[in-house]
Amino acid sequence: MKLSLSVRVAESVLKKEEANRSMEQLASLAVELGYPAVCMRASQAGIQTPLKDITSVKKVVNDRKLKISMVTGDIPIPANNDHAPDALRNITPYLDLTALLGTDLIRIGMKKEEDIIWAKRAADEAHERNIRLAHQSHTRSLFETVDESVEVLKRVGRPNFGIIYEPANLDLCGQDYGAETIKHFQPWLFNVYLQNHIKNPDGEIVLNTWIQGPAPYDPISLQDPGGIDFPVIIETLDEIGYGGYVTVHQAFAGLMEPEDAARQSYEYLVGIGPFST
Repeated sequence: MKLSLSVRVAESVLKKEEANRSMEQLASLAVELGYPAVCMRASQAGIQTPLKDITSVKKVVNDRKLKISMVTGDIPIPANNDHAPDALRNITPYLDLTALLGTDLIRIGMKKEEDIIWAKRAADEAHERNIRLAHQSHTRSLFETVDESVEVLKRVGRPNFGIIYEPANLDLCGQDYGAETIKHFQPWLFNVYLQNHIKNPDGEIVLNTWIQGPAPYDPISLQDPGGIDFPVIIETLDEIGYGGYVTVHQAFAGLMEPEDAARQSYEYLVGIGPFST
C-alpha cells in the first residue's frame, strides 16, 4: 500500500473550490513528510484551469518526484451536487486533464439510473486512453450503500470502472464499513479515502443521506478515538493484498493547520500499516 496526501487538506470543509495553501507548499509538505503521492482536485488543477497553470502544477509535482494518485476535475463532483454526473456526459476534458497530469484515475459522480449508461460510455472512452474511472462511497449518490454500490459496479461492467472505498461516508449511511465490505469491494477497489468523525445528534456538521435522512457528526483527526476503526481497515486491506493508494482525504479546517494534519495523519497511518514509500 502507498500513502497519498489529498490537496483537500488545504480546503475548507464545505467550500471545496478554496485552497489556503499553494500547490508548491502542499507538494513540498508531502515530500518532507514522506508521502509518495498527492491526490489532485480542482482547487489546484481542474478542467477550468488554464493550460499554463496545469503545466505549472505538473512541474511542481514532477520536480519533487511525486506521483498523482487520482484527479477530481471539477467542483460539482466533490460538492456532490446535481451537476456531479455531468462529467460522464463529456468525459473528454477530464481525460485530457488526467493525461496532462500524468496519472490514470479520475473520480466521477453518479446520482440517477440514467447515469449508468453514461458511465459505460465514459469508461469505454477512458479505456482507449488507458485511464480508469472511480466513484467514491458517498451520501446522496448511487454509492450510498454497500449493496447498491456492488450492483452499480456490476451493471457498469467495465474493467476500468471501480470504487473509492470511503468508510466515513458509509458509516453516515448506516452501513457496515468493515472487513466484509472491503472484501465485497475488492474486485473493483481502485483507491481508498480516509477521513474521520464521531456521529453526534448535535454535531456541528449535518450531511443529508437518502437512506437515513440527516446525518449529524463532528469531524475529528484520523488518530482520535471513538470514530472510524482504521486499524481494522488497514489490516483488512493488507490481508487482501491491496497495493494501491490510501489517501488522507479529510478537510481539517477548524481542527488544525494543513501541515499539522498531514504530519499527524502520516505518523498515525505508518504506525498501524505496512506502507511503502
